[in-house]
Order: sequence, then C-alpha cells, then structure tokens
Amino acid sequence: MNLDRLRKRVRQYIDQQQYQSALFWADKIASLSHEDPQDIYWLAQCLYLTSQYHRASHALRSRKLDKLYGACQYLAARCHYAAKEFQQALDILDAEEPANRKLLEQRRKEDSGTESAKDWDMSPASISSSICLLRGKIYDAMDNRPLATSSYKEALKLDVYCFEAFDLLTSHHMLTAQEEKDFLGSLNLNQQCTEEEEELLHFLFENKLKKYNKPSDLVVPEMVNGLQDNLDVVVSLAERHYYNCDFKMCYKLTSMVLVKDPFHANCLPVHIGTLVELGKSN
Repeated sequence: MNLDRLRKRVRQYIDQQQYQSALFWADKIASLSHEDPQDIYWLAQCLYLTSQYHRASHALRSRKLDKLYGACQYLAARCHYAAKEFQQALDILDAEEPANRKLLEQRRKEDSGTESAKDWDMSPASISSSICLLRGKIYDAMDNRPLATSSYKEALKLDVYCFEAFDLLTSHHMLTAQEEKDFLGSLNLNQQCTEEEEELLHFLFENKLKKYNKPSDLVVPEMVNGLQDNLDVVVSLAERHYYNCDFKMCYKLTSMVLVKDPFHANCLPVHIGTLVELGKSN
C-alpha cells in the first residue's frame, strides 16, 4: 500500500486542527509501515497535540528514537516540559549523544550528498535552536536565569528568525540595554538572511529594543515599507512614549491599536498602565 496519501492526510488534519482524526490515521500508518521512525514521530506529534504527553514521550523513548534523531529528542523533552516535569525534560536534552546516532547521521549525510543531514525536512540548526529555546524555558521554570539567558542567546544565534528567544530575552529583562545592543550586533544575520530579510530583522529587533529611548518619528526603511502600520510596531512606539511619560500620546496609539484588535496581548498592559497614569476608567 502507498502510504504517502495517508501521510498527507495526517498533515492535512493537523493543519485543520482535527487532531483526533490525525491521531487515528497516524496510528494506523505507523502499524502499516512497520514502525517507520518518521511515522512514529508523527504519531507522537499527534499524541502531543491531543495532550497525551506521557504516551507521546513513551512512543519515542521506548523505541530509543530520542537517542537517534534530534527532532525526536526535542519532542520527547517537550512532552515532559508540557507535563511540568522539568528535570526529566532537561535530562532528555542533556543526554550524551550515543555513538550509533553519530554513525546514523554520518550515513544520512553520505546518502543525501549534503553537508548537514536533516530530520524530515528540519535542518540540524533549526532543531538545535529549538532545543536551546526549550532548554532556556526549562531553566526559566526552574528559576535559573543565567542559564536560561545563555540558552536563549544560543537559540537566536542558531536561528536568527527565532523571535520567541529574542522576546524572552527582552521582555523578561535578562540583558541590560547595552548588552541587548551588543548581542544584536553580534548576530550573523548576513549568513542566514537575504539582504532584504536582514534589513527587515534589523528594523524589527531594533524597534523592539528602543522602548526606553526618547520617542521620535518612526523611520521605516523603504525596503520594508508598510510596517509603519503594523500593530506590533505601533505598540513598540507606544511603549517608548509610555516609558518617557508621554501618556497622552501613548493612550492615543494604544487606543488606535485596540480599535483594530481589541485583544492585542502586548498592547493591553501598556493601555491599562496608561489609563492608570491618566486617571481614566476606560
């Protein structure tokens, strides 16, 4: 039987948030393929998406897939993190890489003819970045801020598009303003981005870092024209006005954002803080 059509259907059900249907077929495909590692991985993904964290981890670890594939190691650890079993999640991430995994990766490199082997279309750098991000979140949950900071920085170095790592570093005030600026300057954007994307990332990241700076007219590079009306960008500008005590302008900007998106998560705290400062009730 050609299982590719059924595999595509599993992905389709996941995209449509029909996780029980995806799980049903992922389970059958895993049996029909005689437990092909990729099919077990997707079975575990479906179990994770249906909040069956221990079953998902067991599906991977009982077959030792977490020791052979980075994607499986990440997912198994993610399951225990979701179950708030932080030390167990950390133990999975910090497990020593066995020799047979190194041999497997070497064979996959030779078979593919490329420098870096992939785990089912996921690059090693992407998986490593995800692992560093998860490790940072685990350390955060264990109140180990220095190691969390180091992990988030490593995640962003491996994948400069990993906004979650950048946001956790900045929103949790893990670095001083100068450290943030120095770290942003140390990222090798040109090695991972096109010229246009490099300018885009510079604009978005720098805009996020300048909330304590004196407010000024928003200068949007021509290459990324259109972002001046992006709600996240407007909220960053509003924050700058807030921290410089220009509460009236901040209120004007946050009110404009909330008209378009009444539930904007980053805007609401700034808007409420501004209402308090201005003595307004709503």
